[in-house]
Order: sequence, then C-alpha cells, then structure tokens
Amino acid sequence: MEKIKIGLAAYGMSGQVFHAPFISINPHFELYKIVERSKELSKERYPEATIVRNFEELVEDPDIEVIVINTPDSTHYDYARMALEADKNVIVEKPFTSTTEQGEELISLAAEKGLMLSVYQNRRWDADYQTVREIISEGLLGRLVEYESTFARYRNFIKPNTWKETGKSGGGLTYNLGSHLIDQTVQLFGMPEAIFADIATLRTNGVVDDYFMIHFLRPKFAPEVKVTLKASYLMREAEPRFTLHGTLGSYVKYGVDKQEAALLRGEMPNQPRWGEESEQEWGLIHTEINGTEIHRKYPSIAGNYGGFYQNIYEYLREGKPLLTGAKNILDVIRIIEAAYQSQREGKIIELK
Repeated sequence: MEKIKIGLAAYGMSGQVFHAPFISINPHFELYKIVERSKELSKERYPEATIVRNFEELVEDPDIEVIVINTPDSTHYDYARMALEADKNVIVEKPFTSTTEQGEELISLAAEKGLMLSVYQNRRWDADYQTVREIISEGLLGRLVEYESTFARYRNFIKPNTWKETGKSGGGLTYNLGSHLIDQTVQLFGMPEAIFADIATLRTNGVVDDYFMIHFLRPKFAPEVKVTLKASYLMREAEPRFTLHGTLGSYVKYGVDKQEAALLRGEMPNQPRWGEESEQEWGLIHTEINGTEIHRKYPSIAGNYGGFYQNIYEYLREGKPLLTGAKNILDVIRIIEAAYQSQREGKIIELK
C-alpha cells in the first residue's frame, strides 16, 4: 500500500523531538517535506525529505496527504483551515486552538470535507499515565476517592525572544502543559460539571502564566473523585507526578515519562526497550488485594509516542477509530477557557 506522505510545518523543538522521529521510523509514512524558513537542520538526519521555505508549499503540494501543524499556538487555527481547505488531512499540535469557537469551525470544516482532524495529545502514551489507567481500571485501590496529577519543572528564568514567554503568539503553562494534564484526566473521568482554578505568574518579570492549579468538580464518570491538576515552573524539588488514593490503598509515582529526555539526547524511538522504566523508577502501590496487604513497586507500562502515529495510519488506511479526533479533544479547550474565567472571577465556573 502506498505510503502516506507527510508535510511537517516546522522543524523546531517540536518537529525535531516529537514528530519527525516517529514519522520516519514508521514504515507506513514518508516524511516528505519539512518547512525550515532559513536553516537546513533536518537535512542531516532526514536527507530524503525536501526542505521548503513556507507553509504554503505544503498546502499546494498535491502529493502530501497529511500536514502536521506544529507551529506557534496562535497559528494553529489559520494553518489548519488553510490545510483543510486544500483537502489535506491535518494533525494539530496541542493546544488544538486558542478558543472553542475556532475549534468548532475547524471540526465542521473537516466533517464537511470528509477529512481527518487530529490533535497531537501524545502524552496519552506516557508510561506513567498508562500505568495509572491500568490501576484504576482494575480497581486495585478500591473505590477511587482522590486523584492528583502534577507536572513539575524548574525554570527560574525568562527565555528571551521566544513566543512562549512573550505571549504574543500563545504560550503560557495552562495552554501548554495544561492541555496534556486536562486531556489525560478527561480520558479517565469524563467532563467535569464545573471548574475551579488558580492561575498565576510567579517568576520575576514573567509575562505568561507559569503556575496553575485546576480542580475538576464532579467529573462525569466518577463524580465522587476529588481531582486536582497542577503545574509550575518553580518546583526545583518535584512533587509526585501522580498521587491516587482509594478506599483500599494508594499509588504514588515520582518522575516523568522518559521519552522526551531520550529524544532530546538524540535517541531514536526504534531502539530496544524504548520507553521502559527501571524497577527503581516504578511507582509505589500500598493497597489490599484479596485481603492481603500489598506494599511494593508497581511495574510501569512502557511509554510509546509512536502509538499516536500508528493510530493515524490505522485510521486512514484500515478504517479503525481515530483515538485523537479533534471533536472530542475540543473539551480540553473548553476547560482551559473555564479555568481562566475562574481565575478572573474568583469563583467556580459551571460547564454547560
């Protein structure tokens, strides 16, 4: 079967780390064209791909079947619309769009044209998150009563001349890491009935938000679970990545999925034992199973961001369900908007 030719809209950190490696190792795809406005960095690792200088060259190429839009947040809506209007299937980096209205327009356009519109929520394939899913689905903690998801980073400086720090083209921690934490939580528990949030800028001379705490109130599939999401750029000593408490026990997991760090080191995801954690890195479970108290490390499921692109192939060529369709992920943007409203007004925001 003919390979799916992909055009990559940028070759910055996102293109180099999160997209090109997984596209290039999947035998069903061809990394066909890459936009680099002035440099030619991709030539060293992907010499078969053609370098072009602007996004329009991807849209105008009749051979490209899928365009990956991994450009600054504020461009997602315009570029996705251009690509869909040119009859291209589209993958959009998170956050999907800046507003719910923009997302609804793109979803309607894709449906009208019968095209794929996917959002790159790759952290559904994190090792820790997949392990948490397993623990919850198997009821290993009894009835779950509390769920905390925290992403800790320490970046006590403002990186100059970058759109993520100026806010001119998007940015801010809530749209950035918040998109991942919210998406994971909606996958587990469904949409909340309401949101209460505290969003702030804590770093000296900061412009964009670099801290958030978001509470899901009465999530659809587990209204009794107390859900807290948190991230900060001023956490030198990390809190647990996940903390779960139930009527029978608890699970606590430190550390983040290893894939991003490996990719930043230049490793490719087709190496043996990709995404696996050592026993030392596993989370701790303290619970009761069949009347016996258990207090030990719980094996982590291996992470694999390649699962995202494998599902894209299976959807386009085999007709299998699309796991990351924009229609469902639009709820992430709704929640982010509600979180900002909660911060501005200092109150709980009900979601319609």
